[in-house]
Amino acid sequence: MGILAWILIGLFAGIIAKMLMPGKDPGGIIVTILIGIAGGLLGGWLGKVIFGVDSVDGFFEISTWVAAIVGSLILLGVFRLFRSARH
Repeated sequence: MGILAWILIGLFAGIIAKMLMPGKDPGGIIVTILIGIAGGLLGGWLGKVIFGVDSVDGFFEISTWVAAIVGSLILLGVFRLFRSARH
């Protein structure tokens, strides 16, 4: 997949993660995209390590989207945990 595909998956995975975990998060759309992209990478890595499968097959594969969303949820939770610890 190209960089544009990762950005699109990251955007949508980050938005879906924010919809599943509503709340106030600073940063706006840029942070959403970055959390989504990193979440996709994290989800793909976790899928490979835990289940022994290649979770990031292609743009239209459901496993790619599930991995990206799960990874985004994990990163959003960690982001909120560190953000609340600072305040």
